[in-house]
Amino acid sequence: MTPEKRKDLLKQGAIWGFIVLELAFFSIAGQFLSVTDTVFLSVDNMLLLLQQSAPIGIIALGMTIVMINGNIDLSVGATFALAAIVMLDSMTWPFMQALGDWAIPLSWCFALLTGVVLGAINGLIVWKTGVDAFIVTLGSMLGFRGLVFAYNGEQPTSHLNWTLIDFAEAQFLGLNTASWFLLGAALLLWLLMTRTVHGRNAYAIGNNRDAAVNAGIKVGPHFLWNFMLIGFLAALSGIVFSSGTGSVNPNDGMLYELWAITAVVLGGTKLAGGYGSIVSTLGGVIAIQLLRKGLGYVGAGTETVNLVIGLILIAVLFLDRQLNRKGKEELKT
Repeated sequence: MTPEKRKDLLKQGAIWGFIVLELAFFSIAGQFLSVTDTVFLSVDNMLLLLQQSAPIGIIALGMTIVMINGNIDLSVGATFALAAIVMLDSMTWPFMQALGDWAIPLSWCFALLTGVVLGAINGLIVWKTGVDAFIVTLGSMLGFRGLVFAYNGEQPTSHLNWTLIDFAEAQFLGLNTASWFLLGAALLLWLLMTRTVHGRNAYAIGNNRDAAVNAGIKVGPHFLWNFMLIGFLAALSGIVFSSGTGSVNPNDGMLYELWAITAVVLGGTKLAGGYGSIVSTLGGVIAIQLLRKGLGYVGAGTETVNLVIGLILIAVLFLDRQLNRKGKEELKT
């Protein structure tokens, strides 16, 4: 194994080592500080944790690809909400009601198409104008959230369909439907990034965009496809979430973009692009959910949870910066 390959494996394994430390800490601390009688490190608790990780996790997987490209998408929370509203509201349309339960897959198609279209808008603007994706998606975040409120005012959108709820709450091999969607998306995107030309091009563009252009890679269309992909995944996340609840509030998905970015960065993906891992992002999502659940388990409030996660994120970014600086100095000598 080459030193570069060994270093890469260590980077990807760091987040899973952190997860092991979390499990050990909360299992021990819970014996003395737990506010409940339940055991933290139980099978049911871990399965529930994976299920609760799904909505943000699915988005974070798509965010990984966009960030490897050297871009970012701040509009995913609003896309999440709008797609979920489209899904639930479309099931109340007269011709959809006449279809009975066959309206469910059609409503999913409407929701997923909504996500793809919103992602395409972001991708086209970034491609054709050359404006930084941060600025573009900051504007679309506000614009798409405005569409959410315009759709149904400040009232929640609700539609109770028991077939849909049964599907959302179904279990197979002990895993909930949401967990299967998260793991399935992780597998497919891992294959995309490690076994296809599109994945190799994503890393190449993130490493050096000018060199990628000189190598004949069509950077603009590549950006477009990846923004459409993350729009699709944000809509899928909205479907997974709202199918079980049967209701969507206009503020649902708020700050999901920040939680997703935090998970991606904790997983080791560089903000500047060119490096990242789908598997490590999955670890970052689980690590965040473990922190939130574990700190709540020992009686910490929401403010403490946010403070701890924020400090850990700053520490990770500082460490990454120092390692990158050291690597650059070694290359110069």
